[in-house]
Amino acid sequence: MRFAGLLLPVFSVRRDGDLGIGDTRGLTEWIDLCADHEVGFVQLLPIHEMGLDDSPYNAISSVALEPLFLTMEEVPGIDLAELDRARQGVGAGEVDYATVRSAKGGLLESAWTRWPQQAGGLRPEFARFCREEEGWLADYTVFRVLMEECQTAAWEQWPEPLKEVHEARSAATARPERLDYFAWLQWLIFRQWRQVRAHADRRGVRLMGDIPIGVSRSSADVFFHRDDFDLGWCGGAPPERMFEHDEFIRKWGQNWGIPLYHWDRMRAGNFPWWRRRIGKLTDVFHLFRIDHVLGFYRIYAFPWTPDRNGEFLALNGAEAAEKTGGLLPRWVPRPDDYETNRQANLADGDRRLRMVQEAAGGAEVVAEDLGCVPGYVRPHLTTLGIPGFRIPHWDLDEEKNVIPGDQLPECSFATYATHDHDSIPAMWEGFRRRAAENPAGGCAGRVETAWQALADFAGIQPEGAFGDDVLWPLVEALMACRSRYAAIMITDLYRLSARINQPGTLGGRNWSFRVADTAARSAKRPQWAKWREAIQKSNRGLSK
Repeated sequence: MRFAGLLLPVFSVRRDGDLGIGDTRGLTEWIDLCADHEVGFVQLLPIHEMGLDDSPYNAISSVALEPLFLTMEEVPGIDLAELDRARQGVGAGEVDYATVRSAKGGLLESAWTRWPQQAGGLRPEFARFCREEEGWLADYTVFRVLMEECQTAAWEQWPEPLKEVHEARSAATARPERLDYFAWLQWLIFRQWRQVRAHADRRGVRLMGDIPIGVSRSSADVFFHRDDFDLGWCGGAPPERMFEHDEFIRKWGQNWGIPLYHWDRMRAGNFPWWRRRIGKLTDVFHLFRIDHVLGFYRIYAFPWTPDRNGEFLALNGAEAAEKTGGLLPRWVPRPDDYETNRQANLADGDRRLRMVQEAAGGAEVVAEDLGCVPGYVRPHLTTLGIPGFRIPHWDLDEEKNVIPGDQLPECSFATYATHDHDSIPAMWEGFRRRAAENPAGGCAGRVETAWQALADFAGIQPEGAFGDDVLWPLVEALMACRSRYAAIMITDLYRLSARINQPGTLGGRNWSFRVADTAARSAKRPQWAKWREAIQKSNRGLSK
């Protein structure tokens, strides 16, 4: 079976009456829109509770879900008059996280004060949730209470006594009401997400989640399980010249700040942390993407944290090594320079990914395998039956020609971009601008540029401004390809140049994009009917 999908972050969805950010009720409306137009899956970004940098890839827990996505009307004890007043204080544009946190936080605190009187028959359900989820919930609530008290998730900045797990637990137990409050929030948000899953099941639409390769250094997981993490190294990616906006990435690479894993220790216990992480994810999602799956084989790492990047920008290798005691960014645990190392990295990846598949049960695993990809990775993923990503204008044959859609592997996930890249309209216009600036480069004949490859995949010419005459051949070619999964972004469908995230940057407009229309108003846009035709023609529809 082949499926068509839409990448749509939860924070981006819009409905009438929301509170400045997408929520679970809004998502169900968009699931209906997708079902009505034969779209088989909705691809989301991570939905775990974010730190104060508002990045879904920097969560404070590998299990706890983000309360900002709560549908406020469904919260027990909510005051609807208060909710109406709160709506007046949030904007209708991009997500303003500070404003949304303040508005929703105030309403939730107020509802919590009424919980004892209005819990009614829900009290046993809440108690059961706390019992069943105690394995992660108890530590999470302690961390959340201390995060509130210390006004930061960066536990390494907490007062000395609280940096010790025993002292932290003792201090938090002095605030039992706050422990209960944060457990209550998790019960609410898990409850709503399970309802979203049930609704998606009824409509025949699959929910696709996302599991980052790492977890935030400032998280409950790292605080309580420090022995599982190597805090001396930060995971990232090697230097990439294509990042014109970021000199550090061009010179040193991407430093994500995520601690590495002590894989041997995890393996000795049969990977309990990973199994729980994946098991809870499948409470909600039918399938999920492993972000940067290459990190399961080996990962590029930095011997300094991202806040120190500026210290190293102007330094050469020798000068950098002098500051770090001789250490420099490198592949961990080993590079792919020799066959023995390649085989060792392959064996590590095989062991870990088989564990992931086992923990996932009936949920399908998809691998984001972009970047510096060793030759053994894609054949290995195929052996495991894990679809890897195929970006048509990047995946060229040995002669640098684009691979036709009907020759892409069935076990693959085809898309033109991820949330870290330009949308199709922005991409096309960017290629056109650069070609005009450098006409000597040329685009004719053999594939010499990504623009030519993109055009070749759709059977069009790399020329002219972006319009429907470009969009629909590209969409139709993607839908018609052989890949099991084919997805476009909401910004592609709506011909928008807005960016969801700009790698290597913090804050700004990252993670704040919102669709201008509700699902009901979007249904009237002609491109939905046009996309449904392309889906049906390619035999990817729900009713096939």
